[in-house]
Amino acid sequence: MAGHVDTSKGLPSHPERATLEGKNKFLGFWFFLGGETILFATFFGTYLGLRNGVADGPTSQDLFHLPLVFIMTMLLLTSSLTSVLAMFAMKKNKFGTFKIWMWITVLLGLAFLGFEIYEFYEYVHYGLGFTTSAFGSSFYSLVGLHGAHVAFGLCWITVLLIRYNKTGITLTNAPKFYLASLYWHFIDVVWVFIFTVVYLMGVV
Repeated sequence: MAGHVDTSKGLPSHPERATLEGKNKFLGFWFFLGGETILFATFFGTYLGLRNGVADGPTSQDLFHLPLVFIMTMLLLTSSLTSVLAMFAMKKNKFGTFKIWMWITVLLGLAFLGFEIYEFYEYVHYGLGFTTSAFGSSFYSLVGLHGAHVAFGLCWITVLLIRYNKTGITLTNAPKFYLASLYWHFIDVVWVFIFTVVYLMGVV
């Protein structure tokens, strides 16, 4: 439902779902997330099955450093919070505030990717390559897949911000921004599972 209308701007209180197009975008997005969930579940299952196959390479206990991973986790979770604040601003039609929070989300996501690249570089330096062992292959596949999704999400949000930089919030772009934010939350949830299944279980 559209909700009440802001008489000063002519926008519904929930512009992201105010039109049939917006509602259809939501439906398609949930089907998309269902496929993404199955994809990640497959990679998680593969990792759990292969994580003890270290061959002659280093183990997770040799490599994982929780302080670094904790910083990465805080960056990503904070970016999820800033995207929520951006959505609140969008619903109040405060486009300037909305853009600030979304750009902060992008910067936090970039910082996360920077730490992840550094992490991979360190692991390769200590002898864990993609083909070193079954553990290495499954680890880089799972965490790298998530990193690719983070990069895609950052590109998605950045393109929207640049494209609609001067148009303000409309019934056309509101669903696009909102779905990008939901996708970002999905990425964050996946990382929480990675943090638990890969890193916390990997150091015990």
